Amino acid sequence: MDVPVWLWIVFAVTVVVSLAVDLLAHRKAHVIGFKEAGLWSALWVGLALVFGGVVFLTLGTTAGTEYTTAWLLEKSLSVDNLFVFALIFAYFKVPREYQHRVLFFGVIGALVFRALFLTAGVAVVNRFTFVLFLFAAILFYSSYKILSGQEENFDPGKSYAVRLLRKVMPVQDEYSGTHFIVREEGRRIATPLLAVVAAIEAADLIFAVDSVPAVLAVSDDLFIVYTSNAFAILGLRALYFLLAGLLDRFHYLSHGLAIILAFIAVKLVLQACHKMISTSIPEIPSPVSLAVIVVILAVSVTLSMRRPPPDRNSTDASGTDTGK
Repeated sequence: MDVPVWLWIVFAVTVVVSLAVDLLAHRKAHVIGFKEAGLWSALWVGLALVFGGVVFLTLGTTAGTEYTTAWLLEKSLSVDNLFVFALIFAYFKVPREYQHRVLFFGVIGALVFRALFLTAGVAVVNRFTFVLFLFAAILFYSSYKILSGQEENFDPGKSYAVRLLRKVMPVQDEYSGTHFIVREEGRRIATPLLAVVAAIEAADLIFAVDSVPAVLAVSDDLFIVYTSNAFAILGLRALYFLLAGLLDRFHYLSHGLAIILAFIAVKLVLQACHKMISTSIPEIPSPVSLAVIVVILAVSVTLSMRRPPPDRNSTDASGTDTGK
């Protein structure tokens, strides 16, 4: 796909300006309430859709549909990240007013790592088509683990990133405001806030195992897959504060995500067969993929709302206020 340089520049400027505005708006640590989270969520979704409109007008209907599909797919898969965020915050007992700062730097790290992974993934897929079968196997296995209840539990305290941080420098027990590193007796010491960021980055690396192959099933164009991922990631913080305390209510969503992963795996297999075996083997068009994802998400959310879990705990494990 021939992407004009100015469109890359528009994307880069939009991301940088958005992050700067977000950082300035939250420069003073405070608890993010439901209303504020809702406004920011609407802003991030609106920004992603506006950029999608620019993609439609500039690169055509196919590119625009692929961008929208990839963005919605990454947005839906990132819901799993929200559960892990709540787990990490509860494990490290992160004060509610510091949680946005942690997620802000977590998002920056995610943007960098996704750029590396997606660039490598696009290069490999374009050169070695057979890896699509490997990606499909990963997604099938992930879907099976979710449906069979065999998802691996993420232990924040035992993550490699946290253990590596403790080897590099000592980590104090108490928080020191919003500082990540402090000086004591002439030596630098990490605060628990830095350990939390490390745990969140480690969690994102784990989730990239699913999301990167999934988005590459939608498009093998670096511009489409990275911009869609970036806009989905940018809205994660607001989405977390918006849904924190309600996550347990969407108990059917994990099943919906498992079905989506299996569907995307089938799409990958057909793509690989179309390219390697015979062009007579049909591929799943992007508009069909978009429609399937929307329907599955809608059904999952609707079922969750109509059939709440019988033993749902109304207490918010993450400590985030959802009623303001």
